[in-house]
Amino acid sequence: MTATRVRSDVSVALSVWRALFLREATARLASDRAGALWLFLEPAAHLVFLMVLYGAIRHHLASGAANAEVFVLLGVWGFFLVRNGASRGMDAISANAALFAYRQVRPVDTVIVRAALEGSLYLIVWFLLLGGLALVGVDVVPADPMQVMAAAFLLWFLGMGMALVFSVLASLLPEAGRIIRLTFMPLYILSAVMYPISGVPRAMREWMLLNPIVHGLELMRGGYFASYHGESHVSFGYLGTSALVLLFLGLALHTRYSQRLVAQ
Repeated sequence: MTATRVRSDVSVALSVWRALFLREATARLASDRAGALWLFLEPAAHLVFLMVLYGAIRHHLASGAANAEVFVLLGVWGFFLVRNGASRGMDAISANAALFAYRQVRPVDTVIVRAALEGSLYLIVWFLLLGGLALVGVDVVPADPMQVMAAAFLLWFLGMGMALVFSVLASLLPEAGRIIRLTFMPLYILSAVMYPISGVPRAMREWMLLNPIVHGLELMRGGYFASYHGESHVSFGYLGTSALVLLFLGLALHTRYSQRLVAQ
């Protein structure tokens, strides 16, 4: 008699995540080619539009301290990495509700996988945009690649934490999802995407520094440009702590309301 092989929880989870990742990637890229194209065009369009303001942006940057094109690209890409990870992760539960008939698939799995997919896609977008700037003669080599990668990873991690929290709120309170989407536009303005935070008046700057996205964008810029002197109060500690708090809060909410999320 052949013994039944018992799979570990980790093995089951990894298999579920792999299957969900392939399913999400196929749905995102194969079935909706316009959506896949827009994934690249959206940050590119923002970058081109903001380059119309090239003179104004450069006026606020210290002479020679930062390349204006890359400066804006870092802000746009970094913000979209967080925003799209949070907003698409927020919809993961409703989009995959039929899969919860399989007991191995839990709502939290769908959110984590969507966040991972968004991070992977935006990594590709990052290299495409940098390649486009390099082709027109822009210097795209970072001064400190490790700092840039660490800040980018924490921004993605922050987006995943937001997705975990928002997905529960949007599933239990549909009105909350609409309100959350409305907040992304003012958040775009208040995240120093288009300008250095050091150019903002001190009183307003202190409030803006409560936003962890600002810390991530400034840390990326500080790692990219050796002579860039941004806000001295940004820190990896604050960005990482914010991401961890949101992550654990999101996981706690998923654990607390797991049955209600499956029944939605």
